[in-house]
Amino acid sequence: MNSSGSSESIKALADKYLFPTYKRSVALVRGKGCRVWDDHGKEYLDFVGGIAVCALGHSSPIVTKVLEEQSRELVHVSNLYYTRPQAELAKLLVENSFADRVFFCNSGAEANEAAIKLARKYAKEKYGPGRHTIICMEGSFHGRTMATLSATGQVKVQAGYDPLLEGFRFVPFNDLEALKRIVDDSVCAVMLEPIQGEGGVVVPHPDYLKRLKDFCTAKGLMLILDEIQTGMGRTGRLFAHEHFGAAPDIMTLAKALGNGLPIGAMLGTEELGTVFGPGSHASTFGGTPLVTSVSKAVVTSLLKDGWLDHCRETGEYFRTRLAGLMNTHSCIKGVRGLGLIVGLELDRPGAPVVEACLQKGFLINAAQEKVLRFVPPLIVGRDEIDGLIQTLDEIMERA
Repeated sequence: MNSSGSSESIKALADKYLFPTYKRSVALVRGKGCRVWDDHGKEYLDFVGGIAVCALGHSSPIVTKVLEEQSRELVHVSNLYYTRPQAELAKLLVENSFADRVFFCNSGAEANEAAIKLARKYAKEKYGPGRHTIICMEGSFHGRTMATLSATGQVKVQAGYDPLLEGFRFVPFNDLEALKRIVDDSVCAVMLEPIQGEGGVVVPHPDYLKRLKDFCTAKGLMLILDEIQTGMGRTGRLFAHEHFGAAPDIMTLAKALGNGLPIGAMLGTEELGTVFGPGSHASTFGGTPLVTSVSKAVVTSLLKDGWLDHCRETGEYFRTRLAGLMNTHSCIKGVRGLGLIVGLELDRPGAPVVEACLQKGFLINAAQEKVLRFVPPLIVGRDEIDGLIQTLDEIMERA
């Protein structure tokens, strides 16, 4: 048993002192690679990965080394001053993306807040007042702050927080004609995820994003792509939009960007560079030397150590193995995804399968009730995938 206390004591402390905003299960105390251990020593293969966060795995030696070294040099200073790690990470992201400028913050929601503010401020300066509406997608998820909640196309996460902020409209994902019908002179931007993660791993039609980009360009609208879950190699390319040939005007990142350390980023084109001047937007902890040092090492590893190729190949193998389960289990309605963001759609709620996997030592989760979502570390191998497939087969056979 871990010296930090038993599962019961950890759970008792949390249940007594924390707001019950999460439905938690086991108490985890240690991780390495694709595996984590609870405080009773039980091992789990992690196909949640912090929800697409731990791209290089738990306790990555790359992260540990940089954390130790940078913590001895400089952990935090105000953004009133320059720091080398932040500047070098910005350079690395720009040189490997469509973008020219970067703003650092602490989370995906903050990155999306910055994107919303930037798009509205740009439109006001270029076109004058009145052009502020942002079109978003049904089934989308952009965060839990009031602005990002207002931009989220899921009623269940908005319930109880009325009145939401004005200036957001919603259309079905993958339906460009529906979007065209609601565009008027008040619209300044379109905001969406290249693949809807929380929405149930919904993949766009092959030409949807490219046609959407062309339409936005023709109408003078900003295209904002939320790559918080799909970016940083998750789909087998550094950014998901690269698969579809649709570079955005603004892109948001977080999650795997820090491999577990809190960091968010908003990237934009040079045309937008002068819109956010001194004092227009800020973040006390955005882009600290400690976090950006780690993030730079993570991005460098993703680009140079073969993880993008590995993700594409392993993701294809994973989806093929899942598709094989459809031949023997009628409860499976479909397999979808790209790289290592994978969804298995069922004809029934997925929660019992999630719980059964937990008991057998596999961490998975469900999105939109009936879709099992798999977003493991990008270092996951075929042996780990084979183990999960065998377990899913056994669980569904009994069910």
